[in-house]
Amino acid sequence: MMPVTLGAADWLSLFVHYASLSLLCVGGAITTAPDMHRFLVDERGWLTDPQFSASIALAQAAPGPNVLFTALMGWNVGLNAGGFWTALLGMLLCLGGIMLPSSVLVYFTSQWSHRNRDLRAVRAFKQGMAPLVIALLLSTGWILTTAQGYALAHWRMWAVTAVAAVLVWRTRVHLLWLLAAGAVLGWFGWV
Repeated sequence: MMPVTLGAADWLSLFVHYASLSLLCVGGAITTAPDMHRFLVDERGWLTDPQFSASIALAQAAPGPNVLFTALMGWNVGLNAGGFWTALLGMLLCLGGIMLPSSVLVYFTSQWSHRNRDLRAVRAFKQGMAPLVIALLLSTGWILTTAQGYALAHWRMWAVTAVAAVLVWRTRVHLLWLLAAGAVLGWFGWV
């Protein structure tokens, strides 16, 4: 990856983009990964596809909150733009941008919805959010799965994805076992 040059306006746009995505994080920050990919990889070219996918995979495998993938993306943008201090700035901007607006919004709306929990509109809103969260998670899976292309040569990757989806849907197999199985398959070069 060639080093990228980011000015103050670029850093501000990174923060504002993540802050706006923060308000769309229904179901967690991972549901906005397709738009993060569009912005960081496709539009700006600040990250490569492998850097983007590795940021998500590493954060999901590590203990702790899954929102840490945003910090890793910011870290990688900063590394591509300079060194340690720019990486730290990128990490803080992305993590702060994704956390601050949604935290403030959730605090105030939870106070209001708790006071008005018996209203029909509040109950309907809660029920209506489930399909939206499922659609956002499916779009995230689609972006991560198709990062290497749609070619039939990648049939193993598609098969692993389908098997993992069925196992998650129909069994109670812990996700860490599926991650470990995927890591082993990748290590041996089978996918």
